[in-house]
Amino acid sequence: MGCVFSLPEDRRDAAERAPTTRDTSFIEKMKKTSKNIIVFYGSQTGTAEEFANRLSKDAQRYGMKGMAADPEEYDMGELSRLSEIKNSLAIFCMATYGEGDPTDNAQDFYDWLQENDDEDLSGLNYTVFALGNKTYEHYNAMGKYVDKRLEELGAKRIFDLGLGDDDGNLEEDFISWREQFWPAVCEHFGVEALGEESSIRQYELKVHTDINMNKVYTGEIGRLKSFEIQKPPFDSKNPFLAAVTVNRRLNKGGDRHLMHLELDITGSKIRYESGDHVAVFPTNEAALVNKLGQILGVDLDVVISLNNLDEESNKKHPFPCPTTYRMALTHYLDITHPPRTNVLYELAQYASDPKDQENMRKMASSSPEGKALYQSWVLDASRNILAILEDMPSLRPPIDHLCELLPRLQARYYSIASSSKVHPNSIHICAVVVEYETKTGRINKGVATNWLKNKLVTDNGHKSTVPMYIRKSQFRLPFKATNPVIMIGPGTGIAPFMGFIQERGWLKQQGKEVGETVMFFGCRHKNEDYIYQEELEEAESNGVLTQLNVAFSRDQEQKVYVQHLLKKNKEHIWNLIHSDNAHIYICGDARNMAKDVQAAFHDIAEELGGMTRTQATDYIKKLMTKGRYSQDVWS
Repeated sequence: MGCVFSLPEDRRDAAERAPTTRDTSFIEKMKKTSKNIIVFYGSQTGTAEEFANRLSKDAQRYGMKGMAADPEEYDMGELSRLSEIKNSLAIFCMATYGEGDPTDNAQDFYDWLQENDDEDLSGLNYTVFALGNKTYEHYNAMGKYVDKRLEELGAKRIFDLGLGDDDGNLEEDFISWREQFWPAVCEHFGVEALGEESSIRQYELKVHTDINMNKVYTGEIGRLKSFEIQKPPFDSKNPFLAAVTVNRRLNKGGDRHLMHLELDITGSKIRYESGDHVAVFPTNEAALVNKLGQILGVDLDVVISLNNLDEESNKKHPFPCPTTYRMALTHYLDITHPPRTNVLYELAQYASDPKDQENMRKMASSSPEGKALYQSWVLDASRNILAILEDMPSLRPPIDHLCELLPRLQARYYSIASSSKVHPNSIHICAVVVEYETKTGRINKGVATNWLKNKLVTDNGHKSTVPMYIRKSQFRLPFKATNPVIMIGPGTGIAPFMGFIQERGWLKQQGKEVGETVMFFGCRHKNEDYIYQEELEEAESNGVLTQLNVAFSRDQEQKVYVQHLLKKNKEHIWNLIHSDNAHIYICGDARNMAKDVQAAFHDIAEELGGMTRTQATDYIKKLMTKGRYSQDVWS
């Protein structure tokens, strides 16, 4: 490192970044900028943050001033001081991640709430809007906990907890809640709305004509030029560019494309465990970006900055600036998801046809016909922003306002399909390419999977790279290798189990005694999409997998799924769980498979454990709390 006294990299970085004490005080900031409403967000994918921004913007319509805040950046012990500000209110938009966990940025706040029993929050006015998904076991656990805990600590709830369900229509849940929330605030504080709901810009456009191109962001997430000069530690703000060393199709036939990729992490100091997730930062397809530029008639290579009009805000820009429109639309903005209603509402003013204006505003309202129109015209038809502009020729917004309104393009998470004991310098991904035809006859493609599919190992002599980091998971093999393991994962749900199998094989090679390892895998057709067949059969033949059960759902008249094979093996399975302390792991689709599998376990416990349905349900719940029933599921 040259200089003997230099701090290790991460400490030095922290020293440079350490905020002054004043910066962590949201009370001082609110006083200084005469704000009286603060909206905290616990956000993993950006939605809760987006809702928080919308609520803080709303405040202006009621003659109040709001700010959105990341709880990770502030000292949350100051909540008790909010009463120093007249007519103050704290709103919490809290998402739940995974199995009832807080999002990464709300972890410290969650710990603080749990640890401080003697906190007196009697001067705090608050309300909570929770974001979750009904297909998960712990629906909205984080929002419910914050709501209940603040009340226990003496705070005053001024409006009911809102529950947003992403399995249904999260946007609609939010709008309905917000529609009732603001009148309650008005009544509580004795204020009223200020008439016409005009659109309020949050950022102003600056066009750079003579800027040094070395100062322009070209897709980096955090530090400028971080993709050229890579410095550990690598995380969500500083991803590592991993080279793709393998990219092969896994399935032998059928019309889907299942793929196996290997990313090289040599020299990155990145460590992972089997069961962790790898997050990748994808980019939008160039053809889509070009079409947007054409339809809006703009030069995409103009260098711009969008600067926050509120100079005190921690968020100076909506995405890294200065950059070009092309870079923003390629790397930073989500242009493929159907836009949320607030985007339509704000863009309505730019439609020259009054009928289009009216329809766009209607879709953003909470009237039944407005909701139905948004559901059918935007969601059911899977119209992204490009499709909306194509099908509404009178709508031609300025590109800078569009860029301000579109949500950020988010990292995508994949269960790692390898074991670091066997592959310390390589991370394996197993995924299915998303591509479907919409009701309007367009072909929609999944952003990340199509981008990954095109990551050829060498592209014109260059190595293809993927910006990535690791997200730790609770999905872990048992501490004792002698504990039996039951793995259930149809389709790409097999991913983490490939890592588990590699690890159990490695432990065996080390001469360790390894418990039974049982696999339930499901696919459509044996000769088409039986992925990793060779690896699984080899693991079975050398005794690493003590039992391999495969359900081919469409190879016979009746559909056969993993839960049917579970029941076929019920005596053996029950014995492993009840007598041998087995750990159960489920990975894959949350909506149907995980529910059906859980029901099968309830049936087995009822029948072979001689329990009532209630007892059987409680029995499985207990396994979950003990960490013996783990799920890694997505919807």
